[in-house]
Amino acid sequence: MPLSSRRRFLTSLVAAGVAGLGSVSYAVGIEPHWRLLVTRHNLRHPRWVADMPLRVAVVADLHACDPFMTLPRIERIVALTNSLGADLIALLGDYVGGPRHLASQLDPADWARTLAQLKAPLGVHAVLGNHDWWADVNVQLNRRGTPFARRALEKAGIPVYENEAIRIRHRGRAFWLAGLADQLAYLISRRRHLGVHDLGGTLAKVTDDAPIVLLAHEPDIFPTVPDRVQVTISGHTHGGQVRVLGYSPIVPSRYGNRYAYGHFVEDGRHLVVSGGLGCSIIPVRLGVPPEIVLVDIA
Repeated sequence: MPLSSRRRFLTSLVAAGVAGLGSVSYAVGIEPHWRLLVTRHNLRHPRWVADMPLRVAVVADLHACDPFMTLPRIERIVALTNSLGADLIALLGDYVGGPRHLASQLDPADWARTLAQLKAPLGVHAVLGNHDWWADVNVQLNRRGTPFARRALEKAGIPVYENEAIRIRHRGRAFWLAGLADQLAYLISRRRHLGVHDLGGTLAKVTDDAPIVLLAHEPDIFPTVPDRVQVTISGHTHGGQVRVLGYSPIVPSRYGNRYAYGHFVEDGRHLVVSGGLGCSIIPVRLGVPPEIVLVDIA
């Protein structure tokens, strides 16, 4: 998550622990690592097929690393996700990364094999996040290539969608699952990024009037998503990692708190933003515990 201002804010939060040792100890030592919620959103859309309810389990922003998001913890996340009775499981990116200088990265083959234990009748489907692109030095230097996170997922049998759409049969009906490539893929400078996303090209691959669910790591695409798409599901923000009374002081989005966390409806279009599971920059979560999101669409 790119904002340098966020890094300064979160770092100062820990440094200010003398003033609020109890809260900071909880934010660093308990909420990011021990709490794990299942957050449910029930969406009703007038253009969704009435007799085709769909349940999507969302796993976002793992940031696999030691000691903050270890393989045993990922295994627990997988087991809980499998128990939720979802029709489809969506992986929303940022499998790598984590607190800088405080953690060591896990072998991608290990976390990918663990995620491959996820099971759902309509399959497990993935997109990449910005950290999955940024972590691959060769891809960044060459401005081309396939990030190692994608290679690891596909080797483990998990399809990764970048500006792709697939038609899925469900309960005798059909819907489209579209996966958008990352909007911040290449680091140009600290504040400038080049995306590889193509929303128009992705939706052009939809060939009939069946409903569409769009997976997009960053929620910032949402204002440009047409109403042809019934539901957009995103991660990336971590809910700001610090959220007090429904407000996040720092959100890695040009829209600030507009799409920081939760369920949003604009002009009849639905957006769900997961708070994610891991930590970025430093291992702090306060007011936004790690969560698996369950989206019921009807």
